[in-house]
Amino acid sequence: MKRKVAAIDGSGRGLCIEEDVPDLGAGEVLVEVRASLISPGTELGGAKKMRAEPDPARKPRPFGYTNAGVVAEVGAGVEQYRPGQRVACMGGGYALHADWAVVPQNLCVPVPDGVGFDAAAAVHLAATGLHAVRRTAPLYGENGLVVGLGIVGQLAAQFAQLSGCHILGVDHYARRREMALSTGIEAVVDAGSEDPVERAGAFTAGYGMDFGIVAFGGEASDAFEGIYRSLKQAPDTHRMGRIVLVGGARVTHGFGSALGNVDVRSAARTGPGYHDEDYERGRDYPRVFVEWPTQRNLAECLRAMAAGKLQVEPLYTHQFSLDQVAAAVDVLVENPAEALGVLFKP
Repeated sequence: MKRKVAAIDGSGRGLCIEEDVPDLGAGEVLVEVRASLISPGTELGGAKKMRAEPDPARKPRPFGYTNAGVVAEVGAGVEQYRPGQRVACMGGGYALHADWAVVPQNLCVPVPDGVGFDAAAAVHLAATGLHAVRRTAPLYGENGLVVGLGIVGQLAAQFAQLSGCHILGVDHYARRREMALSTGIEAVVDAGSEDPVERAGAFTAGYGMDFGIVAFGGEASDAFEGIYRSLKQAPDTHRMGRIVLVGGARVTHGFGSALGNVDVRSAARTGPGYHDEDYERGRDYPRVFVEWPTQRNLAECLRAMAAGKLQVEPLYTHQFSLDQVAAAVDVLVENPAEALGVLFKP
């Protein structure tokens, strides 16, 4: 059986290719995809550079890692799913932008009633945001700064507020700031014209932030320094709090004593289990030791969507078919100020 798959060529352009559907292995699920969501930073981060420095010899590379659809068939050893069941799926190389996907069973999760395919397709990015917030160890009433209001940053900000925290979001793009406010984020800062450190001081009535999240990839030293300067300060002048780095954020800092009493933590994708092949194909971790592995984080995201607590669809700006991959990639690469959540509907 053949499938359509979105791909990026050596010139940074999108195209739709046709390839064989992978064989269904033990512990895997064959899914008929109904919706998938592009992660602009991770999936298209290199597209702009490739457009400036094209490599015609490079073969088209399929992309995508979060989608939702209907189970068509299950592999040997799969007992938690059945044909006809609605599922949300994640995983690089698995949950592609395609009309068919073969995904390890523990990288899937049932979609509850009241959640549509469009919202469920954000499950990987939602779980990334949730895991980042878990890594901050938030306490009710704390103040947090989220720098970067892409999809992950937006959802991390929402989860932090669902944890009882007060959140100030930071981004250059007006539309992203407006989206954050529309989903209930308390306040936002224009990183291009305002001083986030000064605004953080006013937001916390001079107390300072308890934690900050760098929610974008690439060079992030300035964002890191801004969060550090926004954190609360002890009488001995040392800063105190937590800073969490999400995904591929790169930071240069003196660390050591220059960091004061600040904990710097990374948030590895969606939680423990992702990229462990045994886990992905069905072997769970003992909950007493690993309380929140990837699949349980996925389930919590969908539960929050079903309860109306996590708002995903207000972050969507465009929708395309798989035959329109070129247009979908173009709008994200060329117009990031207006485009954010871009869906494929096969």
